[in-house]
Amino acid sequence: MITEQLLISCKKKHRDAQRQVYEYMAPKLYRCCKRYLKQEEEIEEILADSFYTIFTKIEQLKEWGAFEAWARKITVNHCLLQLKRNVNFNLYLEEAPFTLQPQSDVDTTLEEADLLLLVQQLPEGCKAIFNLFVIEGYGHKEIAKMLQISEGTSKSQLNVAKTKLKDLVNNLYYQSAKQHGK
Repeated sequence: MITEQLLISCKKKHRDAQRQVYEYMAPKLYRCCKRYLKQEEEIEEILADSFYTIFTKIEQLKEWGAFEAWARKITVNHCLLQLKRNVNFNLYLEEAPFTLQPQSDVDTTLEEADLLLLVQQLPEGCKAIFNLFVIEGYGHKEIAKMLQISEGTSKSQLNVAKTKLKDLVNNLYYQSAKQHGK
């Protein structure tokens, strides 16, 4: 657990405190990166960049209790910078092949981990906007500003993401369940 004293030690650049914060936060921030990025090398680079920013800007943190949200926001911003280099968010209908195949022993319940795997199959632009809106809780106006796109583009990409996810869920879970008599 991260305490105020631990964060104060990080502010004083104490390596042991930074290591403790890293060990506690790394799995959480890694999962955050994984929601936006696919390449393991990119994820590791963004994670390292995020921790560098966290530890060099920690004096800007006003409320110690907000540390985890602040660290996640830094990480999301680093992910978005990486995506902006590679993704044209103004493309409305990105085509991405759906590569997941149903397993022979399909379970008909859709768990959170399953949904996150399906989200990974979305085109990059749709996936980023879905994550920002649904998981991070940003509004379309905020997303548009962050990604330098119109609100309409944000809404459209979210709609495409929801439609593709619905198709994936129907095709991979419910259709497979029907084939297996569940």
